[in-house]
Formats: sequence, C-alpha cells, structure tokens
Amino acid sequence: MAALFRRAMDALYLACVLVGCTALVAISAVIPYAVFTRYVLNSAASWPEPLAVLLTILLTFIGAAAGYRLNLHMNLSYFANQLPERWRRVLDVLVQLLMALIAIFMVVWGERLVSVTWTNTIADFPFLSVGVTYLPIPIGGLCLLLFIIERLVLGVPQDPISHSDAASID
Repeated sequence: MAALFRRAMDALYLACVLVGCTALVAISAVIPYAVFTRYVLNSAASWPEPLAVLLTILLTFIGAAAGYRLNLHMNLSYFANQLPERWRRVLDVLVQLLMALIAIFMVVWGERLVSVTWTNTIADFPFLSVGVTYLPIPIGGLCLLLFIIERLVLGVPQDPISHSDAASID
C-alpha cells in the first residue's frame, strides 16, 4: 500500500511540475507578445496581461506544492540544524502539521472562493468564470496536503536529482 501511495504521489508531483512548467513557458511567450504589440505595432493587445496573471496564479499554487514535496522551497533551517537529532524530528513534525493547517485552509477557503465567484466572468475573457481562475488555490492546497501526508507517513521522498552526478560535473 505504501509503494502504491508513493507512486501516486510521484505521478501527482509530475503532473504539478508539468502544469507549472507549461504555465511558465506560456508566460514567457505571452509577455514578449504584449511588449511587441505595444511598442512595435503601437496597438497593445488587451489579453496578454490578464492571461499572464492567470498563468502566474496557476504556476504559484500548483508549482509551490511540487516544490514543497522535495524541499525545494525557501526555508530557514540554521537554528533547526543546531538542535539535537531528536528535537529536529519533533520540529519537523510540528512544521508539517502547521503546513497541513495552511493546506487545509487553502482547500476549504479556496473552494468557498471558487463557489462564490463561479458565476462571475472576467472582462477580458467573458467565456471564463472567475471561479475557474481561482481553482488552483484549492487544488494546490489538496496537492500540498497529500504531499505532507506522504512526508509524515512515508518520509521525505527521494530527490530525483542525483547529487553525486552534480558533484562530478564540477
């Protein structure tokens, strides 16, 4: 059962990375197009900026969950590293539980935000519900919560980047 859950989290992680990378590539294409239409054609397109904001929301919430899974997020661990091993483990569990509270907050209040704004539309994209644009909040929170459960139950997943390979490059 543990191996199945780990494989499912690996698949979820891959999906989060693909979504985040796709959003980043799309942002990288949309912003230069906006600059081109504004400064070269002297006729600014109205849709690139709001689309870039929507893609940034997607990148932020889904990509952050993927980064958290492998400890790729920014953290301050100096003082925690000064503690004895036993206290470090206690502190890590406390941090995971606090992060789980944040993830639950994102799921619960994000879902409420989605449901309240579902019937509203965006001026630049009248076919798109505002609620749809907020979906990355509860989805990212759910992914984060699953990754936290994985870490608490099965431990930190293995880093897909081999550090011995990176050392041999230098």
